[in-house]
Amino acid sequence: MNKYSAQELAQMSSQVRRDVLRMVHGCKSGHPGGSLGCADFLTALYFNVMDHNPNFQMDGINEDLFFLSNGHISPVFYSVLARSGYFPVAELASFRRLNSRLQGHPTTHEHLPGIRVASGSLGQGVSVAAGAALTKKLNQDNKLVYALMGDGEIEEGQNWEAFMFAAHHKIDNLIVTIDLNGQQIDGSTKEVLGIGSDVIEKLKAFGWLVLEMDGHNHEAILETMNLAKTNTGKGKPIFIVMRTEMGYPVDFMMGSHKWHGVAPNDNELANALGQLPETFGDY
Repeated sequence: MNKYSAQELAQMSSQVRRDVLRMVHGCKSGHPGGSLGCADFLTALYFNVMDHNPNFQMDGINEDLFFLSNGHISPVFYSVLARSGYFPVAELASFRRLNSRLQGHPTTHEHLPGIRVASGSLGQGVSVAAGAALTKKLNQDNKLVYALMGDGEIEEGQNWEAFMFAAHHKIDNLIVTIDLNGQQIDGSTKEVLGIGSDVIEKLKAFGWLVLEMDGHNHEAILETMNLAKTNTGKGKPIFIVMRTEMGYPVDFMMGSHKWHGVAPNDNELANALGQLPETFGDY
């Protein structure tokens, strides 16, 4: 697959967001807010940044790997996988249906191409990614491992064990991104369980190289991800603080935890789709 330019990524992101809204609306269930917010990042990852193969092999030898820790944003993950060739785009219509391979949270027993780990339980993705990255180092496989986590799930203690583990073992082929949108299912992250001082300083203290980026600017995403790649192999795992807005760019969804796990009704869907150009054809 040719690498998409920033302009092409913006067009694909619009289509991915349309997929997300239609998928969640179609089954009247799912998590649109974080999916919309992470669409720019995941589109950039799969259509430009990663060296990956849609002819899916579970072992992932000699290719970059991605692990989605915040598995509830499965709609955007499924859309990006389908749009980049892992399975037919038409299959998105089966999201959360009985006997579908596209479950509400990604699972492996359906053997959906692109899914390497179940991620319905939060807080585990960084641990899995660290293990995969360490395996690549031991096997002298020079490809990279990427992971995405939510800022709400940083409240899970296992994350901090994984941060310690990766820094201690100098797993420097690992790039973890946190979606810092400040919202979770019950309210703002500050209200539910604030993490205290700046997460940037915390991760630096744990021994990670920390970068920051705007998660809604494709040029900034590409610049930061390429900077991260150039800093692999230097003894430190890399942590990227990505600032996004839940529900972006749908005006009535933005910035509110209400849309963490609520499907739009017919009128809301029409309103939202009217704000997002159809660029690559709806499924």
